[in-house]
Amino acid sequence: MPTYRFGKHPPKIDYRTLRLADYLGPALPPPPASFENLPRVETNLKNQPVGTLFPIDGNDVYGDCTIAAAAHADTMYYGLDSDELVPSRQEVVKLYFKLTGGPDTGLDMLTVLDYWRHHNLFTRSQPLSLAPISGDEMISYVSINPKNHVHVQQAIRLFGGVYVGFQVQQNCVREFEAHQPWAPGPLTNDGHAVFAADYDQTNVRVLTWGSTQLGSWAWWDECVDEAYAILPPAARKSEFNPGFNLKQLEADLAKVAN
Repeated sequence: MPTYRFGKHPPKIDYRTLRLADYLGPALPPPPASFENLPRVETNLKNQPVGTLFPIDGNDVYGDCTIAAAAHADTMYYGLDSDELVPSRQEVVKLYFKLTGGPDTGLDMLTVLDYWRHHNLFTRSQPLSLAPISGDEMISYVSINPKNHVHVQQAIRLFGGVYVGFQVQQNCVREFEAHQPWAPGPLTNDGHAVFAADYDQTNVRVLTWGSTQLGSWAWWDECVDEAYAILPPAARKSEFNPGFNLKQLEADLAKVAN
């Protein structure tokens, strides 16, 4: 039987972290009842298996889920732009140990995001307009209040998905292996990071462990303790969305960034 590892540290608090809620204006229409990014990516990438596009990336051996989820985000962003970037297991594991300093200790999500904002995560010879793969191409990231489902849904629709961390419930692995949606349950001391790509009124669909996994909104409210939207360069385009105040975000970012 395969093993499944966790490795997300508790949320790290930094007063400089910008919040999505501060940049969603009244012109922004409400999110649709459901929205899917994954089918579009699969179509754009010739219907390759999910496990090929979003492999387990060493998370069966190491607690590198925060890096694996970031790799899945990169693949999503490229796939939405009809190009392919699937970081190798070696690249993911190498970056993980670079950020931990060597031991298999897991990581907090803000450390990964701060590194991502300033550096290339993975090798790509020709950057695309949508994919935030280097410091000057990832505009920034913003935190999302996980309890605000409307904002979570807006972020999935606007930005291609959400980088999510949660406290693991006892039946997490059993439900995953049984292909059952994650449901609320007694919490453990483990944390896990995933990338949320789709939603409807019943579930959120995330990428993890070389597959997809549904989680109920009740599970989300019980377990998810942090969520972030990653802003791609496409957000700078005037037609991106009139209800998202990027100018204010960039002004605020200039005040706090280092």
